[in-house]
Amino acid sequence: MAPSFSNTNDVIREESRASQLVPRLTRRLSGFLPREIKSIDATIPLRSRNLWKKNNIQKFEEEEGFEKKFVTHVETSLARSMYNCDELAAYEATSMAVRDNLLIDWSATQQRITTRDPKRVYYLSLEFLMGKALDNALINMSSDKQEFSSTGDNTSRGYVKHALDDLGFNLEDVLQKEPDAALGNGGLGRLAACFLDSMATKSIPAWGYGLRYEYGIFAQKIINGYQVETPDYWLNFGNPWEIERNEIQVPITFYGYVDRNNGDTTTLSPSQWVGGERVLAVAYDFPVPGFKTTSVNNLRLWRAKPTTEFDFAKFNNGDYKNSVDEQQKAESITAVLYPNDNFTKGKELRLKQQYFWCAASLSDIVRRFKKSRRPWREFSDQVAIQLNDTHPTLAIVELQRILVDLEKLDWHEAWSIITQTFAYTNHTVMLEALEKWPIDLFGSLLPRHLEIIYDINWFFLKDVQKKFPKDVDLLRNVSIIEEASPERQVRMANLAIVGSHTVNGVAELHSQLIKTTIFRDFVRVFGEKKFTNVTNGITPRRWLRQANPELAKLIGEAIHDPEQNFLLNMSKLNGLTKMADDPDFQTKWDSVKESNKHRLADLIKDLNGGVEVINREHIRHTLFDIQVKRMHEYKRQQLNIFGVIHRYLNMKDMLKNGKSIEEVAKRYPRKVSIFGGKSAPGYYMAKLVIKLINSVADVVNNDEELQDLLKVFFIPDYNVSKAEIIIPASDLSEHISTAGTEASGTSNMKFVMNGGLIIGTVDGANVEITREIGEDNIFLFGNLSENVENLRFKHQYNETELPPSITRVLNAVEKFTSEYKNEFKPLTDSIKYHGDYYLVSDDFDSYIAAHDLVDDLYHHNKHEWIKKSIISVANMGFFSSDRCIDEYADTIWNVEPLKPESS
Repeated sequence: MAPSFSNTNDVIREESRASQLVPRLTRRLSGFLPREIKSIDATIPLRSRNLWKKNNIQKFEEEEGFEKKFVTHVETSLARSMYNCDELAAYEATSMAVRDNLLIDWSATQQRITTRDPKRVYYLSLEFLMGKALDNALINMSSDKQEFSSTGDNTSRGYVKHALDDLGFNLEDVLQKEPDAALGNGGLGRLAACFLDSMATKSIPAWGYGLRYEYGIFAQKIINGYQVETPDYWLNFGNPWEIERNEIQVPITFYGYVDRNNGDTTTLSPSQWVGGERVLAVAYDFPVPGFKTTSVNNLRLWRAKPTTEFDFAKFNNGDYKNSVDEQQKAESITAVLYPNDNFTKGKELRLKQQYFWCAASLSDIVRRFKKSRRPWREFSDQVAIQLNDTHPTLAIVELQRILVDLEKLDWHEAWSIITQTFAYTNHTVMLEALEKWPIDLFGSLLPRHLEIIYDINWFFLKDVQKKFPKDVDLLRNVSIIEEASPERQVRMANLAIVGSHTVNGVAELHSQLIKTTIFRDFVRVFGEKKFTNVTNGITPRRWLRQANPELAKLIGEAIHDPEQNFLLNMSKLNGLTKMADDPDFQTKWDSVKESNKHRLADLIKDLNGGVEVINREHIRHTLFDIQVKRMHEYKRQQLNIFGVIHRYLNMKDMLKNGKSIEEVAKRYPRKVSIFGGKSAPGYYMAKLVIKLINSVADVVNNDEELQDLLKVFFIPDYNVSKAEIIIPASDLSEHISTAGTEASGTSNMKFVMNGGLIIGTVDGANVEITREIGEDNIFLFGNLSENVENLRFKHQYNETELPPSITRVLNAVEKFTSEYKNEFKPLTDSIKYHGDYYLVSDDFDSYIAAHDLVDDLYHHNKHEWIKKSIISVANMGFFSSDRCIDEYADTIWNVEPLKPESS
């Protein structure tokens, strides 16, 4: 049973008392410490040291060692016999064996960090889209044994594969038994996962903090063309990669009131928050290995549980439903990522979720700092906290509460510590996307925190007023409290800026836009120095080596790096440039792409009930055009499907006008358009786009007259493991957001790193990708960001006529449904009559012209297409997440790597 604490300070005090035992325990257990810190065991008797050393747990580093671990876990951990060990049990046993290795390195890494006590990074993200863990661990896991490199795999994966073969299992089949960890949804969460990988690889002392969602966002099913949300039961069979820390339970308080028994009326003095509801945050740890290093960092996830799970009195009185009410109420906090906030209860649950996570994480961070017994003025010298978007902004307020109310620091001293500790990453240039919370809701749930926010705002506006006297508009714009809306709200982005020492965008264009648009007033207040850029990146271990092993192997051979060390230094990819015109190399390159297309075709066939959607005979000469990402109007999947309709209508017109199918094929060569992505449950327009895509697919795919020249497919429940199949198969990927709306994007980087070309707008990281790979190797179209507002203004006052091409498509949209008359009218009317906010009509003709260039190059000059593909990959080194982490470490966090002694 968990101990009972009256407040968070009790937890900190209790853990601090326990931490006094650490020096003694460290001396007693020194036989288990890594080599570089074993010198402290001199006081331990020789007999004890020898005994501990003899019984020390060892890592497996060869086939035989893995087999022993595997069998042990099957027969003891799983209580199964090898005679009835199925593929699920094989996956679990393999994961446990591999995890044993990681935990030995994890323990050594944490001991090394504790002993040397460097500055640590804490990365707070509401999403961590980790994907499958086993294959990634096998690739990253450090090993000195390379006996099975003849298999084409020079990582631990090689001998594990060989050992599983001997045991009667296929590694690829075993890997398929792992569900994707449902801990995120879009690019925000995948970026966080890539950063964890790079921080471990670079040996940066860092932890991630997130939530352990029971069901993730949802599992997407397509029924009659519509998105239907169902629970994602990813934890049905447990999770062998997590370590439940039942000994770490942090009480989290909600509601209640603020008490000042001493008669003090100022909110700046220490106050007592008397809560009305309490839940416990239980820690779950997830080891994150670096590549070719023994450094293993940690992702700590929090799960909510009640302080009292079962009301026995209510049960005995026959009130069975309410006897477990507290349990259900608490567990709902970490049940789902992004509860639907279209209603008040949904908003309240979201806010409760965010505070729960921030409070638990801050309690953990503060506890760890207090173990060092350093004075509070050194907190920011030891702790760097990165806020991944505005979701964790409450951490700023919570730390101020801890320092003032619990640690009794002076208000201004505490605030100085905070503004030197936090940094904020912004992920949007759209003002409407910035997070806000109604004052009444906020004050009811977190009364003390609202007081603190008012005081932070008061001091901040007072300083602004001194610097800019009588500028009322500026005060209104930068205030943390928004007064002008129908209801007063807390602006979380404003709070994040005021409470952080650095604010960074995630692409050069994005970082410039936030300084000139949504945050321009803060630039006046703080100056440009506070605002910087760190362009996003992706980990090549997951998105090249794991997703596309054939291409990684081919690259390694071409640049004379069979050990694939280029995955640690992506600038080595430049060596591919000299191979771009080599016909033999081009043939090999194209063969890898064809193999990946067949792999994607297999996936589509499985999702389509075993029916072939793509003609396998022509797959080598079929253009795979792919757009997979979160469904949103600004990402403009509607522009893509309108382009498909335009192509289909033109092909049908040619046939009606007496053209042969061969003549049609010359004008419109073979192509398959593939979509994937989830819409937020309450986002009606995005869900309507999904329905339109599926309705168009039904018509096009069943049109025998076209003879497979055009196919359309929507891949349901898009996730990381599906992306690892989809992305390597792309010839062309679509990154077509309205200019000035996409902060960065990372899927564009993944597609190009896997040899796909981009059709895209001058937006987000497309700009920097163009700079790196060259304008000749990307298909850009559409209006520039500086023209967007003017075009929107013209639409608002009906000063523009829609081009005939888009008008024809919009008028034809209803032909693709047989269910409801005017089903897609809201979608078409948003463009015809409601301002076309995302400028689909303005960019349509340019988009179609760019696709004409794509058709011409792919089908009439394949040599040149492959050359562009090779040159693009050769110049993608800049977009490694390792480079990102170097920039964060040097310019924002001020931390140094802490490498193992043997590295």
